Amino acid sequence: MAEQIEKLVRFVAETRWEDIPRAVQQHARLVLLDTFGVMLAGAEQSDVRRMQQGQKASAGTGATVYTRGWPTTDPGRAALLNALAARSLELGEVHVEVSSQGAVQIVPGALAVAEAGRRSGRELLTALVVGYDFAIRVGAATTRRPLAHPTGQAALLGAIAAGARLRGLNAADTSTAVRIGANLMVTGSYTNVVAGATALNVGGGMSGLAATLAPDLAIAGFTAQQDAIEQSMESVVGDGFDPSGLLDELGTRWEIQRNFFRLRACCNPICPALDALEDALAALRPKPDEIERIDVATYRFAAGMRNQDPPSYFGAKYSLPHAAAALVINGHLRYESFTEAMVHDPVVAALRHRVHMTEDPEMSAALPRLKPARVTLTLKDGRHTTHTSEDDRRMGQPCNEAEIREKFRALAGLVLTPQGVASVEAAIDDCEHWTGVDPLIEPLRRYGLP
Repeated sequence: MAEQIEKLVRFVAETRWEDIPRAVQQHARLVLLDTFGVMLAGAEQSDVRRMQQGQKASAGTGATVYTRGWPTTDPGRAALLNALAARSLELGEVHVEVSSQGAVQIVPGALAVAEAGRRSGRELLTALVVGYDFAIRVGAATTRRPLAHPTGQAALLGAIAAGARLRGLNAADTSTAVRIGANLMVTGSYTNVVAGATALNVGGGMSGLAATLAPDLAIAGFTAQQDAIEQSMESVVGDGFDPSGLLDELGTRWEIQRNFFRLRACCNPICPALDALEDALAALRPKPDEIERIDVATYRFAAGMRNQDPPSYFGAKYSLPHAAAALVINGHLRYESFTEAMVHDPVVAALRHRVHMTEDPEMSAALPRLKPARVTLTLKDGRHTTHTSEDDRRMGQPCNEAEIREKFRALAGLVLTPQGVASVEAAIDDCEHWTGVDPLIEPLRRYGLP
């Protein structure tokens, strides 16, 4: 195994809560709060619910599935189901430079391991911070294949690192666990998103499961080749691996603090076009039936997200025509804009067919430095306006904690009473003082909606 990865493994195994700056600790709590809200709402999706019900018959004990009824099952299954739920909404935070969606893949497994092992809140947050660092640094060193979605790859290794930390594994055993994890990674195709194929979310579920499984395999004596991570990222799931920057500012640059909290429940590549559309709508302030057409020019990858008739709520998240129509009608792109009801709303469907997309080769050539888009909004009375955006204007902006808390309350409110929402938020705010995860689970059981 490369020397750089071994040093990164020691960072995972040996970093103490006291080594993490206070600002990073506080940010990690906010990541936990945001991700937990996403996980709660994701558990309400029909495919996730059916999966939960199908798994009940053979369920074990040890960890909680965060859904209506709050059943207990074995940690691996709980982590799998909770991670499937978290990944389903396309609302999890992302890193500003590395495409990984780390928290929705790390938090479910970490919670399951922490609950089963009676780990403290400080141990949970420490595992989240170091596991996130591991995921982002490995992801940054990897050249992904063009069609390979990042779910289930570097973040899966980060989930295992967090699980190993919560199991109390030393550096050598943590090294074994993450190398075993290199053999468990999955690679879903980006073409799933345009098709609305929810199989893409299984990679997130597998990350949760791997967080519980790989440490067990290492403890049991399973082994993996020394260069398992390098080889997998170089030529199995990836197209290249350069570990030269793997340790840059390790312990002083905390990757979890370099994240971006998503407020739009849709895929990031279409956000520059939506920024430009927001400006166009602000300029003309049309009613939906006053719009003649919306023309969008953008770079190749985003231009492919053009399905005017997405097959489901999940497919709608990768349809710029749907997102544009929802933005016009709702004035926002939160969870409510990507439900099955919105997908099948005839007014939304009619407006989707007035959104037309093309690739602009010059915009494609601007990648990866920029991800531009140009939108022309034309009204039936002949008025029109054109606006451009060079990139997602929200990406990299300082986090607005009030907006993140509002997002959590809205999502958690889908499955909890108002008192339950407030109790869970207060519990997570105080998680540094947990001796186990009971302060989180107790209000869930008491205040869950029927």
